[in-house]
Amino acid sequence: MTQIIEITNLIRDFKNTRAVDELTLSVEAGELFGLVGPDGAGKTTTLRLLAGLLDITEGEASVLGFDLKEKYESVKPHIGYMAQQFSLYGELSVMENLQFFAELFDVSPTEMSERTERLLAFAGLTEFKERRAVDLSGGMQKKLALACTLIHEPEILLLDEPTTGVDPISRREFWNILTELHLQGTTIIVSTPYMDEADRCSRVGLMYAGKLVECDSPKGIREKLEGDVIEIQPEDWQKTLKVVSTLGGVREAQTYGESIHLLVDSGKRRLPEIESILKKEKLAYRSIRIAPVRMEEAFISLIRKLEA
Repeated sequence: MTQIIEITNLIRDFKNTRAVDELTLSVEAGELFGLVGPDGAGKTTTLRLLAGLLDITEGEASVLGFDLKEKYESVKPHIGYMAQQFSLYGELSVMENLQFFAELFDVSPTEMSERTERLLAFAGLTEFKERRAVDLSGGMQKKLALACTLIHEPEILLLDEPTTGVDPISRREFWNILTELHLQGTTIIVSTPYMDEADRCSRVGLMYAGKLVECDSPKGIREKLEGDVIEIQPEDWQKTLKVVSTLGGVREAQTYGESIHLLVDSGKRRLPEIESILKKEKLAYRSIRIAPVRMEEAFISLIRKLEA
């Protein structure tokens, strides 16, 4: 596969803060790459550097063969960048926003007419094309922003937490659109705080304190979790958590609602031991089982190790 993004020891400083710290990464053509990490990890800064919107402090970065230090303006026609915050013109209609961005990127009138209708249908916005952007729902605003980002048919999409703050149905619809674009061969780099979205990517990079600390397929990331996960749905999760979190072989205890997920050295060995202790302590539970490792558990565990 062709490497179309190459980053080597990339650094970006803001006064006394190092937002991106010696980042080295390559992305292949047609890849759907996810950047995941807590707030302040450096995800937004990385995307803005790749979009040619920020100067590089140190290191090297190239997109489609263009050196971002010397030819960042040359990169921009090939990239679609979607910021985290709503950045369209609220007083303009859906159609007017699309036309504005088409003109901004010098899309010819013939192509503009064909592309706007196609993108409206693609994003499910055809019946809302005369509605002002400010009057759209959060999910529709995100889809309009994506459509405007796609109007000049960029080879690379850079999406900064595009589904933050929208309802689950709109989030799923947005990802259905991204999946279709991915299948068409568009290269997509998306930052996300949602682990189920990270699971839909070809590869995932975990950023923490400006550094890329893990980079692998979702399956590879999950396999980095050493041990097994035991899921308990207790009647009294607070008392149960207090008892099970200190048992032998329990490396971590994470809570999900009223469920408890225990990272243990051996599920086969520890499951009967935990059942015995719960019975002895008269702590009832609705279910207990060895559960598949989820992306969220793997990332939380990796971050806790970094913070230790």
